[in-house]
Amino acid sequence: MEQLTKSAPKKLRQLLKLSISLGAIFYLFSNIDRDVLFVILKKTDLWWLFWAFIAFNLSKIVSAIRLNYYFRSIGIALSEWRNLQLYYLGMFYNLFLPGGISGDGYKIYLLAKRHGRNYKKLLQATLLDRISGLAALFVLGGMLYAVSRFASLSTIFQILALSGAVLAIPVNYLITKRFFADYLAIFLPTTLYAFGVQLLQLLCALFLIWAINAPPSMTVEYLALFLISSVVAILPISIGGIGVRELTFLYGFGLIGGDTTSAVAFSLLFFLITVLSSLLGLFVKSDFHPNH
Repeated sequence: MEQLTKSAPKKLRQLLKLSISLGAIFYLFSNIDRDVLFVILKKTDLWWLFWAFIAFNLSKIVSAIRLNYYFRSIGIALSEWRNLQLYYLGMFYNLFLPGGISGDGYKIYLLAKRHGRNYKKLLQATLLDRISGLAALFVLGGMLYAVSRFASLSTIFQILALSGAVLAIPVNYLITKRFFADYLAIFLPTTLYAFGVQLLQLLCALFLIWAINAPPSMTVEYLALFLISSVVAILPISIGGIGVRELTFLYGFGLIGGDTTSAVAFSLLFFLITVLSSLLGLFVKSDFHPNH
């Protein structure tokens, strides 16, 4: 009974996330021309879609390399290949097993059991990895926002975007120095890798823009909103960002009078790439399990 009581809040949170995702999808398809959406998806250039898939997975490989810097800092020696396998296993858990443990949580659990490290150190390493990625995202996202049509909508948001772009890396450095000094030695390489990840993600987005034959004049807006939607998708309010990323594109392009249906098609194709890439986690060897 006690176990049931403890798991109840977690189940309620997952139910709420599922409801938000389903509600967002329902709202989404109620506010776009579904026939036009299917035409855009049907006419998608598969060649550029393929390269978008490649760029996305290259970003994940670079991201895994960055994470391994943090693991090595706490004495966990994983080969890049084994670390990459673990990374894709985490991606699979994040997307396909939302009712259980998250991908990050599962990685922490496996490494703690296998390498005898305490959870606090592993949690710190994983958290800093996320913060590093967010810092790079804020720099590039802020710069793109400031030169996009979105900047004309609000002076305050334009100032915030530029401030985020300028301050993200210094703030990240100060946080690392003040609270996680043990990781300061790897600040530079992990920051550079973080930018590599985001630039490859932007390249993926660019290929998707070409895949749906979106107007070249809207490229900056697509890229800016892509990074903004990446931040929204991270928020723990939905299942794997499903629905909320698409809503971000619907609402964002609606604000500037853009083609919302094409924007949603772009977002759905990115979700498709995420799903296909996460499925690769199925092929990770079972000996990763701590009981093996």
